[in-house]
Amino acid sequence: MEAAMGLMRRIHPKQSDTALSALLSLLPHHSSDLLSQVDQPLQLLCDVDCGKEFILCEYNRDADSYRSPWSNKYHPPLEDALFPSSDLRKLEIEANDVFAVYRDQYYEGGISSVYMWEDDNEGFVGCFLIKKDGSKTGHGRRGYLQEGAWDAIHVIQVGPEEEGVAHYCLTSTIMLSLTTNDESSGTFSLSGSIRRQVLYILYTLNIVLVTKKRIRLFINSCYHRFFCSDFCCVLRRVDL
Repeated sequence: MEAAMGLMRRIHPKQSDTALSALLSLLPHHSSDLLSQVDQPLQLLCDVDCGKEFILCEYNRDADSYRSPWSNKYHPPLEDALFPSSDLRKLEIEANDVFAVYRDQYYEGGISSVYMWEDDNEGFVGCFLIKKDGSKTGHGRRGYLQEGAWDAIHVIQVGPEEEGVAHYCLTSTIMLSLTTNDESSGTFSLSGSIRRQVLYILYTLNIVLVTKKRIRLFINSCYHRFFCSDFCCVLRRVDL
């Protein structure tokens, strides 16, 4: 399992689906661990009820259906599906609205989705997702790469409050890939990913604000490990 995770951390994002399928065939007894721990490039689906796209991931999937954060319906429809409580659903709606504003200001386009659900420890979990397509036909105002993608996954676990203090665990993953092919620069391809986890013990917490700060730290890490700021700026603004 350790070798499999090491392989997935080093493989090109475009090849992650093929590599994961091969590992699932080789290690069927570790299938649940692989599916839960391996982050793959995010996929999109259109909510036909409202005409808006949403992001697919393990956190809004039940069987082979995915729940839309906009209509709170599964696509395709699923009987006896899991849904968040009414209070958590209200929080999910507000978080999607706020995160969409953040996404537009910092990424100048793209798709974002937020999902929330109860855990087994009387707390809840929130997943904040952003997918930015920087290709010539992609979303946003900076899409002039032949191919370019920024996939961000931020999962925050909120524990039950004890004596006015709550425990938070934020796990973040960013996958970034760029490809150019023109006469001036020729063919150039670059990709990488980074994953970090941080624990908080706080009286109160602004989830979106904490997520924003962690994204900023992640971008700085990307500069030092994989890319210069000029590359990252193609997919996300760095001056805010």
